[in-house]
Amino acid sequence: MKVMALASYPIQAAATRYRLSQFVAPLQERGIEMSVHPFLDTQTFQALYRRKSLPRTVAGLVKSTFMRSLDLVEARKAEVILVQREAMIFGPPAFEWFTTRVGKRPMVLDLDDATYVSYTSPTYGGLGRMLKWFSKTDDLIRWARVVVCGNNSIAEYAAGKGAQTRIIPTVVDTEVFCPSPRPGDVAAPVLGWIGTHSTFRYLQTIFPVLSNLAQRYPIRLKIVGAGQDKIDLPGVEVENLPWDLAREVADFQSIDIGLYPINDLNPMWASGKSGFKAIQYMAVGVPYVATPVGGSGEIGEPGLTHLFARSASEWQSALEELITNSERRREMGDAGRAHALRHFALNDQADKLAEVLREAAHRN
Repeated sequence: MKVMALASYPIQAAATRYRLSQFVAPLQERGIEMSVHPFLDTQTFQALYRRKSLPRTVAGLVKSTFMRSLDLVEARKAEVILVQREAMIFGPPAFEWFTTRVGKRPMVLDLDDATYVSYTSPTYGGLGRMLKWFSKTDDLIRWARVVVCGNNSIAEYAAGKGAQTRIIPTVVDTEVFCPSPRPGDVAAPVLGWIGTHSTFRYLQTIFPVLSNLAQRYPIRLKIVGAGQDKIDLPGVEVENLPWDLAREVADFQSIDIGLYPINDLNPMWASGKSGFKAIQYMAVGVPYVATPVGGSGEIGEPGLTHLFARSASEWQSALEELITNSERRREMGDAGRAHALRHFALNDQADKLAEVLREAAHRN
């Protein structure tokens, strides 16, 4: 069976890498040939959130739109169209309309984020909001034969629109994301966060807590992917690195305590977060502290694989417990690794995705 997978972003984006590309080989073993077609190329993706690169971004979007139109020819050969969020990052769902309504190809929609919730882009402001066309997600949900959802909250929303839903979490290959040898006691535990420029504001909400802890304990803070040239945090030794695909696994392995704060001031948006970072922490055997919102509230076993915290005082208490007890960190990391192997194996999720694709292809 041939499947054409459409992604908004190139492989440098986690959604493309972990919701599509890593399934190509496992699906091939199951008799499904899937090709991945990103909308943006690498150069345009890297320039996308830099306002000073606007001319390059505009030129890249024009090129990407033309290349996506050529994909209509390829779509005629596919038995199923798998859309990860949307075929294009702006405008109405024209490509999806042509393939499902004109080309009569069954579509599976993959949602790992609450893309049905509108927001104002910190880079492009109102212009980005106008071009984004947030209502398209509801159209795609209606047109899809099955909607694959990253967590229960997204599944509830899609089901409320009448969709057939399946939950497939975002996972990693646990043979690649695995623990690395680490000393039992370290002089200054590394508290780490790996994310994107858009989620860095979540980490900033616990900066006062981290400053308070640094006054009492020797700690270091590792930040990867914030998109900031400089990060100053009073009293805290900060290692600020740009995200790099070649270094991704090593960055997770270098952390002693994972940080996963989520600001839930926009509850509908926050509840759509799939909790992927929690799975990455557990896969490499790193204990973590998380806000119990969306997928992060559904993943793992609180008190065994991780700790939950909402308020500043809860964050202070949870982090203090892990900073001061290396044995607790080790036990929790081991439990997290075992949990990831039991519940989030890549092959198990590939079985689920293969079943969804076959169901979409053969449903009348």
